[in-house]
Amino acid sequence: MHKFRNDYCEIAHDAVLKALIDNKDCQFTGYGLDEHSQNAAKLIKDLFKAPSADVHFLVGGTQTNLTFISYVLKDYEAVVAVKSGHINVHETGAIEATGHKVYTVDGVDGKLTASELEKAVKYHSDEHMVKPKLAYISNSTEIGTIYKKEELAALYNKCHELGLYLFIDGARLACALTSDANDLEVDDIAKYSDAFYLGGTKNGLMFGEALVIVNKELQADFRYQIKNKGAMLAKGYISGIEFEAILKDNLYFEIAKNANKTAKLLYEKLVSLHYDVDAVYTNQLFVTVTKDLAHKLIDAFGCELWADLGDKLKIRFVTSFKTRVEDIEEVYNFLKNLA
Repeated sequence: MHKFRNDYCEIAHDAVLKALIDNKDCQFTGYGLDEHSQNAAKLIKDLFKAPSADVHFLVGGTQTNLTFISYVLKDYEAVVAVKSGHINVHETGAIEATGHKVYTVDGVDGKLTASELEKAVKYHSDEHMVKPKLAYISNSTEIGTIYKKEELAALYNKCHELGLYLFIDGARLACALTSDANDLEVDDIAKYSDAFYLGGTKNGLMFGEALVIVNKELQADFRYQIKNKGAMLAKGYISGIEFEAILKDNLYFEIAKNANKTAKLLYEKLVSLHYDVDAVYTNQLFVTVTKDLAHKLIDAFGCELWADLGDKLKIRFVTSFKTRVEDIEEVYNFLKNLA
């Protein structure tokens, strides 16, 4: 059976694998200084209309977050995030291990708001407390919701009003920007952030994230930081080749549409069977079922247990670029047969 544990179960999209094979007999300069990495960086800057941005390729999301956040912050400065934020929940204290506090707020639908950010900054009123300097958000969020243009613009403007930087974790940015509910243009991401990363691991690449530093204040000597944090890949040209392949002919966004489309189809199937399903915006779907049924679905489809609600459990399905309509039908038929 198809597994819905996450969106990086498959090795890579065929176009990425082909590009790697096509270059298997070539030799390249290391550490991201090769022609493929330079071309991929240009493609990204053109895509986001950010010609003066710096683009750096790193291996994974946690590595990217800790490398960038610890670079931006002074010893006494902190990052603000929602309680469900990836840096707070799923990164094993990586940010704290660099000596920086993650200050959390409740958030609304998994999103940080401008008003919450302002309260957080005002609460840290003097030198006896850490000083918030960076706001961290994910788009899409850890619960699959997305930032609308008005929300992102308000948050970015509030950051600059308060003297903070805004950093967007874009592990699932492709799904956010291709959501039916999205009203952001691609270039709005660079317009309303100081830095963001374009996620590849969760959207068709073997591995890799492209960190885009928009704010020139934050660009100097960043390669020293990459090396210092053990994040500089000797065979950096692999990331360049991968991103070149996935950005060609809009493939990066086209395959994300498939992830969103199949998640929406699964939502419709579950609703038709009268299950308690959260609204779905991207490629993450959350359903609340009895404990017995939850464990059956986890065993059959590799779903993740998300929350224990007492007599019931909330579990998560995640679709990917490779999920097929037939895979959704398999879940539907499984549940129908149980009924």
